[in-house]
Amino acid sequence: MLIPYRRHLKRCPNRSKGRKYRHCHCPIWVDGTLAGEEIRRSLRLRDWEKAQERVRQFEAENQIRNEPQGEPLTVKGACEKFIADAEARHLRSPSLYKYRLLFRQLQDFADQRGLRYLNEFGLDQWREFRATWPNKNISALKKLGYLRTFLRFCYDNGWLPENYGRKLGSPKIIQRPTMPFTKDEMVKILAASKPSSRVRALVLLLRYSGLRIQDTVTLERDRVSHGSLLLYTHKTNVLVYCPLPEFVVSALEALPPRGAFFFWTGRGKPKSVTSYWQRRLHKLFEGAGVPGGHAHRFRDTFAVELLLAGIPIERVATLLGHTSIKTTEKHYAPWTRARQEQLEADVKQAWRMDPVVFAETKGTQEVRGKIERVN
Repeated sequence: MLIPYRRHLKRCPNRSKGRKYRHCHCPIWVDGTLAGEEIRRSLRLRDWEKAQERVRQFEAENQIRNEPQGEPLTVKGACEKFIADAEARHLRSPSLYKYRLLFRQLQDFADQRGLRYLNEFGLDQWREFRATWPNKNISALKKLGYLRTFLRFCYDNGWLPENYGRKLGSPKIIQRPTMPFTKDEMVKILAASKPSSRVRALVLLLRYSGLRIQDTVTLERDRVSHGSLLLYTHKTNVLVYCPLPEFVVSALEALPPRGAFFFWTGRGKPKSVTSYWQRRLHKLFEGAGVPGGHAHRFRDTFAVELLLAGIPIERVATLLGHTSIKTTEKHYAPWTRARQEQLEADVKQAWRMDPVVFAETKGTQEVRGKIERVN
């Protein structure tokens, strides 16, 4: 009979409770007799349920199967292999940064729990890791998506016995969509910026291009040509342009040259220049008296104004660079009411050409006229 037990580490606070105490994360060993042979060895596991399952399997087969030679894959090694694969797939720098941040937090969690190898993580450990995140709402959901991608990668490579990401539930999301700037707020922001300044040109470009802040501050000069901005290139090699108002183009052309870019010297990291301009915009919003202002609201203003002007949402999605129209609908759902009001006005406009509506309305007016004459 084989008996699993925790072999407590020196730093384990429950070491004095003995091997019978199992509610910690220390390595699991097995002790006993199997097929007339005394057994005492490490199971190379820290998940108690998995350890029990492996012991039952040994007893059913009446033997301990030889494990593969070599040291199991460490948590650090799995993360490094994932990053190498991500770089080979040419993932964008912001995505790589988020994965590296996640892996640093994962390594800290593993060190605190005394977990070195990837196979020491079970579903409980992945849930505990998720519980340590300070992220809430959309941030937590996106971070969980990165973790699920990593776990699927580990499972596909045979490093994990199952894809634990499928069993990690999604957090409850309270959708708080970003609101666009009102026309009065835009007037205040522009009034607070100095004429012919670089920050004013940045504000105008953000508002009338719909670009994200990092794409805007790292924009190359040659992407603005003949009054239009080259947004991106489809996978089908079709170019997507966005026309810019003449005053926006003039503001950009009036900027002192900084090499190949409008707002960046080309030196340093894009993340650093983005943080710099976000701080500049924050000061501008404070000076303009616009609370809650930030760069992404210009993108929302761009999208909402197009929708209110009657532009089909699939075209707005193309200008925003969304791969799916569902993304556009999800982010701008609050503006369906305003669009609905437009639809109702269009329907009422069509009534004017309807003879039935005309006859019924005329009859109602005649009845009202007779009542008024009697009174």
